[in-house]
Amino acid sequence: MKAITVSDAASGAAGMRLDERPHPHASENDVIVRVHAAGFTPGELSWPATWTDRAGRDRTPTVPGHELAGVVTGLGYGTTGLTVGQRVFGLADWTCDGTLAEYFAVEARNLAPLPADVDFVTGASLPISGLTAWQGLFLHGGVQAGQTVLVTGAAGGVGSVVVQLARAAGARVIGVGREGHRSRAEEAGAHAFAEVSDLAQVGEVDAVFDVLGGEVGSQAAALVREGGTLISIAAPPEGSRVGVRSVFFVVEPSRAELVELVGRVRRGELRTFVGAEVPLSEAPAAFSGSGPRGGGKTIVRVAED
Repeated sequence: MKAITVSDAASGAAGMRLDERPHPHASENDVIVRVHAAGFTPGELSWPATWTDRAGRDRTPTVPGHELAGVVTGLGYGTTGLTVGQRVFGLADWTCDGTLAEYFAVEARNLAPLPADVDFVTGASLPISGLTAWQGLFLHGGVQAGQTVLVTGAAGGVGSVVVQLARAAGARVIGVGREGHRSRAEEAGAHAFAEVSDLAQVGEVDAVFDVLGGEVGSQAAALVREGGTLISIAAPPEGSRVGVRSVFFVVEPSRAELVELVGRVRRGELRTFVGAEVPLSEAPAAFSGSGPRGGGKTIVRVAED
């Protein structure tokens, strides 16, 4: 099968190539998926898990990408809950070869059924942004109606979904970003928008969902009122403040949450902002940022529907 591979972190996206790889084997409780569309995170080449397995052993050359939508073509021993021919979408484990490939082996529990009225591109764009937003807001942050939530990077893939879910939960949402990101944050549903240079003017909030980290994250964290919560996916918060709960987490697969999220997509209550769609052969350029962008998440089309 064809797949995108990369051999070392030093070469980065420049070292990516379209290569021939062995067809994956379905272990116990696995499924084989014919990948139709795949998503990736630009920073994943800097993650240690991209280059090693769970035991810390080198597994290069590695296949990047962790989001997928496609069709089940094979079942491993003992696999239940999914069937051959079923449309699925989901999130790959961080320490295994990824989804920028024609076929992919993944634990069945990482996948959820993809309804026939949701296309593969939308399915591939939803897992990381949707699960991250859901888990941060509700499992870790406990965000409730009536609270004020500030979201850094509100126009991005994760941030735009955080905005939508927080607003749907009854929170007042303040998006943060550069001025050029205002329209996207407002399109996602932010009640107000603050440029990064004007954060100090926002005032206290009940929760901050920080996807950016760095100086912007530090400034945003300072706005959490006593009794509030700082939720971060960028980096563990530095230091602590009395009366402020700080949470750093890494997103995890969840079939139940994927089912909830795709249900909202079907009802028109949630959307992802997809920019460019590129073929598998152009994935290296898309990864490096030199390919088309289109003002949203880039999705790799691996197979035609």
